[in-house]
Amino acid sequence: MKKIDAHAHIGNFGGWAGVESTPEVLVGLMDEFEVEKTVLCARDHTENDRVADACEKYPDRFLPLVYINPMEGADECRRKIEYYVDGKGFQGIKLNPLRHAFVADDTVVDPVMEEAEKRRIPVFIHSGHPPYSLPWSIAFLAERFPQVKVVMIHMGHGHGVYIDAALKMAKRYPNIYLEMSGMPMGVKIRQAYEEVGKNRIMFGTDFPFHHPSVEIQKVLTCGLKEEAQKQIFYDNVLGLFQ
Repeated sequence: MKKIDAHAHIGNFGGWAGVESTPEVLVGLMDEFEVEKTVLCARDHTENDRVADACEKYPDRFLPLVYINPMEGADECRRKIEYYVDGKGFQGIKLNPLRHAFVADDTVVDPVMEEAEKRRIPVFIHSGHPPYSLPWSIAFLAERFPQVKVVMIHMGHGHGVYIDAALKMAKRYPNIYLEMSGMPMGVKIRQAYEEVGKNRIMFGTDFPFHHPSVEIQKVLTCGLKEEAQKQIFYDNVLGLFQ
């Protein structure tokens, strides 16, 4: 079954994580596990050029996101979005409130969302860690910008209360989409498909933090039939960028 990975990184994550990835390693795994394309972002906002280089080397394999730190200020955020989206063909934006210490619905994010709205591109936001990246905060942001597709990466991550909140917020706001990497409960993938919407739950790996084989099994064992799995593995990610 062909797949599009909605979330992976290249770069060296030192410190507590101790993981790293290169475009070559990632493409090798993509070939092994029938992943046609990967939504790709850098280690952080300082390494977007590495993603641009990877896209030049493997032009048909990646859907690049520009990693933005809103704390750098509105002008710098706009400059990066113009450079990478308008100039380099990047297709979306990545935000990580936890990494950069801003609450997801803080008004500091508004200039980024405004630029996304102008270009009709999705914004991917890390979720699941207090106090910065909780599902409720992401939902408040999505509420302010109903025309922007907001992808809640990890759909609440590893905490059951946050996973439940991700589902509830996505049901309330139709512009919220869910990506399931790192979220351990396969049954919640099925619940998202059945209750949030057939087109709003997507397969992802968050490589190199998680291995594709593990994330694939969550979808295969979540209780959905093959046609639904195909939507999660492939169709929904593709549709997000159309």
